[in-house]
Amino acid sequence: MKSVRKALRDGTLEKDTYERIVCGDCEENLKTENDPDQIGSVRVCPDCGGRWKELR
Repeated sequence: MKSVRKALRDGTLEKDTYERIVCGDCEENLKTENDPDQIGSVRVCPDCGGRWKELR
């Protein structure tokens, strides 16, 4: 699973005018899945099902 930061750099993900992270392919806002056993969260595209790890 690629990180959000790397995906933003290579163009897989983009930020909209309100600084929300959107999928580069289908241009949908990403949803957040939190797993209490993991550090950080997982960002998921509701349209294409892409997943990216976000560390905080």
